Amino acid sequence: MKKIILIMFLCCNSLLFANLNTIVSILPQQTFVKAIGGDKVDVSLMVKPGNSPHTYEPKPSQMKDIAEADIYFTIGVEFEDAWLDKFSNQNKQMIISDSTIGIKKIAMKSHHHGGDHEEHHEKNEEHHDGKDPHTWTSPKNVEIIAKNIYNELIKIDAENTNYYKKNLDKFLIKIHNTDREIQNILRNTPKNTKFLVFHPSWGYFAKEYHLIQVPIEVEGKSPKPQTLKFIIEEAKEENAKAIFTSPEFSDKIAKSLAHELKIPVIQISPLSENWSENLKTFAKALSTKKM
Repeated sequence: MKKIILIMFLCCNSLLFANLNTIVSILPQQTFVKAIGGDKVDVSLMVKPGNSPHTYEPKPSQMKDIAEADIYFTIGVEFEDAWLDKFSNQNKQMIISDSTIGIKKIAMKSHHHGGDHEEHHEKNEEHHDGKDPHTWTSPKNVEIIAKNIYNELIKIDAENTNYYKKNLDKFLIKIHNTDREIQNILRNTPKNTKFLVFHPSWGYFAKEYHLIQVPIEVEGKSPKPQTLKFIIEEAKEENAKAIFTSPEFSDKIAKSLAHELKIPVIQISPLSENWSENLKTFAKALSTKKM
């Protein structure tokens, strides 16, 4: 009898103190949720490092995580457009929470060079509404995302509100410090400085710090020859010192372009786990690689 009571007690205890099972799409989100949820949440990642959130397909083991999840925090990447309905059908009890609520989305940067105009806003395959999904490259946006995560966690787990609030406050300090450091790094970088990128992942960063990104490709499509010609001319005119690429995308064209311009290719991913150091590293590259 005592054994039965003990087993029942342990079962109830495990349910009472069980962590919230959360799912995120990309690695930076995992960092954000862990920062606020601490040891009260378990976080499963969908798009594994080195993969593109535009083309990734989940593994069977990840579908098991979906079946056991309490919350899915979305971020607006194309992967979610393709899979979110399937995830909902897999687990109808799972809450789907948009962590970008309150963020003013900007248009996806497109080519607009001469007569070879490519209307990406009208035929956008990267994101269904033509908006740039890379919101987390801006510290101000990360602050909004963090607050959205906090608000969702306290709705589901109100008993730990104080715990989550302390974590949020600590994380907000880190965000503000990151922003100040980036501003300091870029203090001598002229406004509207242009930087050449293979994939336009840094639009929100550019907007926040008054810079201009010049993309080589959009939606995974290579530029047409005439567009490439205009990009080369613009890069020469702006005295481009480097091309930024991401390991999630092929950099064959970027390398070819870099060879033509006699400039290096710098690889940096917007999907880094350490989002703060990553943004500062990017800022440092821009501050010394004037364009």
